[in-house]
Amino acid sequence: MTITRDSFYINGQWVRATSGETLEVTTSGTGELYATVPAGTVEEANAAVEAAAAAFVAWSNTSPKERAEFLTRISEKLAEYSDDLALTIAHEVGMPLMLSKGIQVGLPTMTFADCAQRAAEFTWEDEVNNSTLVREPVGVVVAITPWNYPLHQIANKVAPALAAGCTVVLKPSEVAPVNAFLFADIIDEVGLPAGVFNLVSGLGPVVGEALVAHPKTNMVSFTGSTRAGKRVMAIASEMVKRVSLELGGKSANVILEGADLARAVPDGVFKCYLNSGQTCSALTRMVVPRARLAEVEDLAVAAATGLAPADPISGASFLGPLVSEVQRQRVRDYITKGIDEGARIVCGGVAPPEGLEQGYYVQPTIFSDVRRDMTIAQEEIFGPVLSIIPYDTEEEAVDIANDSNYGLAGGVWAATDEKAFEVARKIRTGQVEINGGAWNNVAPFGGYKQSGIGRELGQYGFEEFLEVKAIQHS
Repeated sequence: MTITRDSFYINGQWVRATSGETLEVTTSGTGELYATVPAGTVEEANAAVEAAAAAFVAWSNTSPKERAEFLTRISEKLAEYSDDLALTIAHEVGMPLMLSKGIQVGLPTMTFADCAQRAAEFTWEDEVNNSTLVREPVGVVVAITPWNYPLHQIANKVAPALAAGCTVVLKPSEVAPVNAFLFADIIDEVGLPAGVFNLVSGLGPVVGEALVAHPKTNMVSFTGSTRAGKRVMAIASEMVKRVSLELGGKSANVILEGADLARAVPDGVFKCYLNSGQTCSALTRMVVPRARLAEVEDLAVAAATGLAPADPISGASFLGPLVSEVQRQRVRDYITKGIDEGARIVCGGVAPPEGLEQGYYVQPTIFSDVRRDMTIAQEEIFGPVLSIIPYDTEEEAVDIANDSNYGLAGGVWAATDEKAFEVARKIRTGQVEINGGAWNNVAPFGGYKQSGIGRELGQYGFEEFLEVKAIQHS
């Protein structure tokens, strides 16, 4: 049965959409229609901003303890409805259900709980000589979120913004918006004051640009492509609004001489392919010693073979389909480009996986002998495609890792943590994991260069939504 949502959440109420235009959402595993949501207009975007602006004074003056209590209740409801949310995201995005519950819903649940604690325990005022420094909310926040980790990115923006005392207008991705409507149901259920959170779905050039350009919005937090991020920044700059951008990535996984290849290579393949490669921080460039290239290839192919795609709802694989036909064709085009430019394909290819002709599946693909200047080594593919790039010296390996317009994440494997740490310091990127270091949901996440501006998660993500006022006294 197709899910139908026909209203926006504005000023504490579900308000019927006016245009009659809808956005279709497909099931990634089959390509069948999954849901329809309304396509918002400029007028509806403006109404949401007006509601958020009207609610700001009262919400910003609530006690941090009261805001923390709301955030705790939201976290508890996310946990309560985790099965429904995980299933929805598995349909929309294609992440296998076994991963979707822990990652796509589990991380947002943690983020709301963390921000609740930060609101309650944060030092809102302190003294510097004859000044009292006061932290205050930035104002009305526009949150524009992507489709690959849709609820996670909603939480990364909405939770710290609400904790800081800001009010929010959310525009979720039109590709995977259904989870955002379920989140708004939770907001309504916990009784957040009217206007503090608002939801309008729609297209970026219509709803997104109207929200960014509205004179009563004070900050834009955007996650998406670098191209779209540049457009957001250009519009926001007209009114000198604060902008936080989390954009693309082309992260390098540097494997040094002496590293344990049997651990490093399968770990790197999995971190390239997580969420079918639809991860901005995916380790898509494996930079390896030339003398070990053949060994790396064998280990990588074995790891990829063990990650054969399957239906995200009923299958038992860690690899599902891509989000849409548009995305699948984009990835196929990159695979063709890699072949045309002379990279050596050792696994996968353009053809759909056997038995999975329906849905948006792509074979897990590995290229070797990739040169750093090839398209597949420079551009974000956003699919299960790994580029293995050989090097001759450690200095060259670091240079290859930094030879990118992006700087979001990375990895280093070495014989010791000390050596890995030494090389990690040389990589110009916002996060680096060493010897398979685990994800930290309260560590600052964000990028250098064209991967963005600002940080999300933890203390640094929370402080993005605060202004600092100095009050001088005698």
